[in-house]
Amino acid sequence: MYLSRMKLDPFNRQTMKALSSPNLFHGAIESCETTDRTRKLWRIDQLGGAPYLLIMSERQLDFSTVANQFCEETVVESKCYDPLLERITAGSRWRFRLCANPTIDKFSENAKRKMVMAVIGTRYQEEWLKNRAAKHGFELDEQNFLVTGSKWYRFRKGAARNYIQMLAVTYEGILTVTDVEAFRKILTQGIGREKAYGMGLLTIARIR
Repeated sequence: MYLSRMKLDPFNRQTMKALSSPNLFHGAIESCETTDRTRKLWRIDQLGGAPYLLIMSERQLDFSTVANQFCEETVVESKCYDPLLERITAGSRWRFRLCANPTIDKFSENAKRKMVMAVIGTRYQEEWLKNRAAKHGFELDEQNFLVTGSKWYRFRKGAARNYIQMLAVTYEGILTVTDVEAFRKILTQGIGREKAYGMGLLTIARIR
């Protein structure tokens, strides 16, 4: 696994458009592999007040075309993520950041089917992640865990130009690993829905 990072140009017209229509980032990232496409997770981070694009990929890819399209510079920082994955042990504690699309399935009597609905409200968004923690091999430190941001996206997708609407919620805090294999899996495969549009990437840093 590889984690790549590039600083975005917030004044670039293409970048400004993609920041509100994440399907444009998705298309650019996927174009880096024309055949044998592999799983990729990505998200937008704010670091030092500047927007960055983070990408987790199964193999090292050439993201220069993405950088040329959206970035101030064509420099792409990439590092192998495997050594960090190997350092994960049961009981180890990590600082984390996650941008996810918290949803629930709710039955609609009118439609007579289940509907996917966004989880609204900080309390319920926190509960959404708590309810999934054990399944994914970690336990949240409730004294050091919170929702740090949320943003609605509404954009058109595909040739049919249908609207997609989704809620992006950012979580930050401290977690403890309870199941090493399950936790490694969620780091590389993501959590929640809408991964193609920048959701689900959980990144960690060891507490020293």
